[in-house]
Order: sequence, then C-alpha cells, then structure tokens
Amino acid sequence: MRVTISQIKAMKQKGEKITMLTAYDYTTAKIVDAVGVPLILVGDSLGTVVLGYDSTVPVTLDVMLHHTRAVVRGAKNALVVGDMPFMTYQISPEEAIRNAGRFLQETGCQAVKLEGGVTMAETVKMIVDRGIPVMGHLGLTPQSINQLGGHKIQGKTPESAKRLLEDAIAIDQAGAFGVVLETVPAPLAAFISKKISIPTIGIGAGVGCDGQVQVINDILGSYTDFVPKHTKQYANLAGVMTEAISQYYNDVKNGKFPTDAQSFPMDESILTNLGK
Repeated sequence: MRVTISQIKAMKQKGEKITMLTAYDYTTAKIVDAVGVPLILVGDSLGTVVLGYDSTVPVTLDVMLHHTRAVVRGAKNALVVGDMPFMTYQISPEEAIRNAGRFLQETGCQAVKLEGGVTMAETVKMIVDRGIPVMGHLGLTPQSINQLGGHKIQGKTPESAKRLLEDAIAIDQAGAFGVVLETVPAPLAAFISKKISIPTIGIGAGVGCDGQVQVINDILGSYTDFVPKHTKQYANLAGVMTEAISQYYNDVKNGKFPTDAQSFPMDESILTNLGK
C-alpha cells in the first residue's frame, strides 16, 4: 500500500520523524523503497549530481518527467514527489496547474514540490484545489540561487527570520501537505516547525524539523564535486566504484576477463563443419 499525504501529516502529530531521500532512476528508487523510506523526492538536484550542470536552473520539465517516470516504476510503496523545475510554475497559476497536472498524469507520482512562500501561496492553493498535493520549499531555494547570491544560510537576521516564518505560515494555509526548509539556522527551523501544522522536512536545518531529506548521491559519497556541510556520508561509493572499474579495466587489458565462467560453450564440431 502506497504512503499517503494523510499518513505523512499524521507522522508529525505522532512525533514520528519523517525520512525523505532523493532518487533519479529505477534502480535507486527500488532500493530506497525496499528500505521503507516513506517519501522519495525526484529533485531537480539531478541537474548537478546527474547531469553535471552548475545549478538546477537548466533542468527542463521534460527531463524531470523522464526521471520521475523511472522512479515511480521502481518505488511501489513510497509517496513520490516530483520537483517542478525553474519557470514551470512562476509565470502564472494556470501554467503551474497545467504543469503540475502533467507530473501526476504522465509520471504516476503522487505530489509535486515548488519553491517560494508568500508570493507562491496563491499558486499553491490553486494547485491543491485541483486535487494535486503540493510540498513547499523555503530557505535556500536553489532555483533562485542567482537572486540569493550563492549558497547562503537563510533567516539569520530578524527581518529574514520573520519573513521565513511568514512564508511557512502562508504555505501551510495555502494547503501544502509539507514544506522543505533548506539551510536555515536550527533554532529558527525548530521554531517554525512548532508554529505550523504541516510537517517540516529539513536539509541543513537541524534536528528540530519534523523530518529530514538528503540528496542520495551526497550520503552515499558518489558525487564528489562538492560535499555540503549538512551531509553525512554513510558510504564512499566513489571509492568503491573506482576500485571496481580499475580491476575490470586491468582484467580486460591483461586478458583475464572474460573467463570460461562468463562465456558460453558450444559443440566445436560445428566450427569444423563451417570450415568445409
């Protein structure tokens, strides 16, 4: 039975911590799902960790739909959230509704995520009113990285902290079922978590959030271009992969692969007859 938004919201009420991870392909989603992670985000972070862009801005809707379809095929139990990319929801509420609808209709995911607070509240409400679950995203919003002037901690001043709280309340009242708080001081994130009714999912926002999300490539150590401060590496897949690929390379070069174990035999008399 697939996890529902009602179950996610109930976890906050019960004080049960919520785990969320990103996934971008069928194989990874299948593994994450098997562990029991209830929320999978197909994040536009794939722009950097999968496609090699400098930011998430170049990621298109078609790219997100493609990867979200793959994740949905792999995840049979988790609630899958599709990340709406840059300029697919900011132009008008009507276009946002149309593109959010494409996520659910064309990929089979159960919800969408978009960035922004007070300025996006009306859009969030209109999408939710059409029966499409929405997760918000506040704090460091990667699609606005050029406006923010880089990867900076958000909410450190009285003015910005007040604005962040107002944004969270607006998204809550608009009908979102949860909100990501990214790179926000831990005390502020904990304060916001107590002030709103929906779950807060932190990334670089401290343990006081109702849940946590991480980019899977970061926690597995497969993406090495940049390691965020908020990430704990639970494995070093880059090292494991480098060693395995090096062994394969050397085995092929030295004629040690494939062996009889990886080859298929045949009746060699057939070869003799071929030569006649």
